[in-house]
Amino acid sequence: MKAVTIREAGGPEVLEWTEVEDPTPGAGEVVVDVVASALNRADVMQRMGLYPVPEGASPYPGLEVSGRVSALGAGVSGWRVGDEVCALLTGGGYAQKVAVPAGQLLPIPAGIGLAEAAVLPEAVATVWSNIGMTARLREGETLLVHGGVGGVGSMAVQIAKALNARVVTTVGSPEKAARARELGADLTVNHRTRDFTEYGPYDVILDVVGGQYLERNIRSLATDGRLVVIGLQNGLEGNLNLAELVFRRLSVHGTTLRTRSTTEKAAIVAASREHVWPMIENGSVRLVIDRTLPMAEAAEAHRLLEAGQHVGKILLVNEE
Repeated sequence: MKAVTIREAGGPEVLEWTEVEDPTPGAGEVVVDVVASALNRADVMQRMGLYPVPEGASPYPGLEVSGRVSALGAGVSGWRVGDEVCALLTGGGYAQKVAVPAGQLLPIPAGIGLAEAAVLPEAVATVWSNIGMTARLREGETLLVHGGVGGVGSMAVQIAKALNARVVTTVGSPEKAARARELGADLTVNHRTRDFTEYGPYDVILDVVGGQYLERNIRSLATDGRLVVIGLQNGLEGNLNLAELVFRRLSVHGTTLRTRSTTEKAAIVAASREHVWPMIENGSVRLVIDRTLPMAEAAEAHRLLEAGQHVGKILLVNEE
């Protein structure tokens, strides 16, 4: 088979579409013939040498796919060869085949195309595990999403609205503000010209920025507010006033999906299927796909992602 390999840490040019060995399913795993994968910021970090591959995981980038089951490992039940699925991965999605634990498979939601479904697993699992399971966002609360039109942000805005929360999001342009409002955001804040702290307090903040925003995030939380940091795009360190945490009963969570155990991922996937799949099937949560490129053009897809002009996900499709 072919896969996108990383020749060395560096820019998009280090990605190469090349022949590699086919995967074989271990116990409890299936092999999926990949129809499509989707880009995530973690793929860029891995390419740059800033996101080490967990032990035992595929070295190829790609944290989600859609496709058809082509082989079953020992002990797998509930899935058959030929089933159309999408899957949350620990790596290996930029390829023609990938082995994945059966607990990380999801059926294709009704009404969604097979290739398009590749944009769902990572974004849905990230959002639900953080605002649904960790922060426990409730009806009537206010959520602030930093970067509300990216792959995760666009999903967070829609899921929060489906939960009947009020949603505020930061954006970088009037065009992105308009798209965020189309997705259901109640208020958009252009982070280039306005300070999001002026529009709080927020019950929950979902943050992909990191250290640069830490102090302002804490300051703008409501009493009993919850900050969930899932990205470190602009800084690893920030100031934290512990008195604010103590006297306003605030909580700060740092999470990532990739390094969780297979058991934890299976639980998140099951919860995502239970709570979010119905939202997708009834139309309250829509897929947001910026553009589609061939898998062999992963380097160009990375350039587009890093340029930051996209809305939603960039999809990679196997054409061979």
